[in-house]
Amino acid sequence: MMDLEVLQRNILSRVTANASRLADACPHVAKNGTYDDERIDWWTSGFWPGMLWIAYDLTGRTLFRDAAWPYDERMERRFLEPNRFHHDVGFQYLPTAVIKFKLTGDEDARRRGLFAANFLAGRFNIAGGFLRAWNEVSDPTAWNRNNAGWAIIDSMMNLPLLFWASEELGDPRFRHVAMAHADTVLRRFVREDGSVAHIASFDPATGAFLGWIGGQGFGPDSDWSRGAAWALYGMAVAHRFTGVTRYAEASRRIADFFLSSLEENGVPLWDFRVVPREGEPPDTSAAACAASGLLELAEALPGLAGRAYRDAAIRLLASLDAGYARWDDPADQALLRGATGHRPAGQNVNVSLIYGDYFFFEAVAKLTGWERRIF
Repeated sequence: MMDLEVLQRNILSRVTANASRLADACPHVAKNGTYDDERIDWWTSGFWPGMLWIAYDLTGRTLFRDAAWPYDERMERRFLEPNRFHHDVGFQYLPTAVIKFKLTGDEDARRRGLFAANFLAGRFNIAGGFLRAWNEVSDPTAWNRNNAGWAIIDSMMNLPLLFWASEELGDPRFRHVAMAHADTVLRRFVREDGSVAHIASFDPATGAFLGWIGGQGFGPDSDWSRGAAWALYGMAVAHRFTGVTRYAEASRRIADFFLSSLEENGVPLWDFRVVPREGEPPDTSAAACAASGLLELAEALPGLAGRAYRDAAIRLLASLDAGYARWDDPADQALLRGATGHRPAGQNVNVSLIYGDYFFFEAVAKLTGWERRIF
């Protein structure tokens, strides 16, 4: 039986140790328990400061606030230079500038969050009703070249930045863009059975839908498990901001597919439709993100329906804690092992990923009474 209070103490102990060990790093991947340091404009740069802000909100300890404080300032400076910012600014600015403003009232953080929301809204393709995912790729041999018409399922987790900006400014334009994109995801990504595509390709000039691309999934018709988790969570959050039932219904359909496709140990493989399945790695980051998303979905549903998804989230977290957490090694910087980054490219397989750690901490915090939200 998982003891949530013990689990949260273990997580906070690890975050406390990392506050000095990671310092001002932008961790992405940990191999053998030691995190790397990416650039501040890399899409994962918000997750570590997001963990620090959650820890500060839970404990009130200035250690966490002070460690998290500079990240949005550093991102702003990087925007003034050649950079790699794209549609994932939600992943970067929600766990830094926006939560910083909510917790401290810092007006510069508010300004930076609104700047990022404007940047994200500027990626909206009116003809196709979607947010462009990645920037131009200069390498003519790269698999993701000619991507001006590409949108990816990860986008659903960036929409809260637009919803927040709409509420903060009293300006419905941001909400219109977010809902238009979410509706395109409903039409073009989420299948009837609840499975989800990773990449949808459109003609950037006409908006015509051209088809699916496998991306980080096994193939165009498969179901990359972390992408399913992004969709499950993102649709539940879209419902929280709008009250529109079609988003909750989509989240529930995705959740049912996700939960019915888990392995016997309660954790998903990196893709639900990979064949053959023998020997394929799990993705604990997908499980952690889905657990936090299931808690959002549970709040949207009344009575027994909501309780069932809450219980499912607890089972996922218990499976992660029992099988993939390493609390007995104080030198370990990560919370979870067994994550898979990009299996088709052979990148970051059986590692720790900072977003898996973030969503694991976030979900546990929700279950122990943390009421504020970053996403």
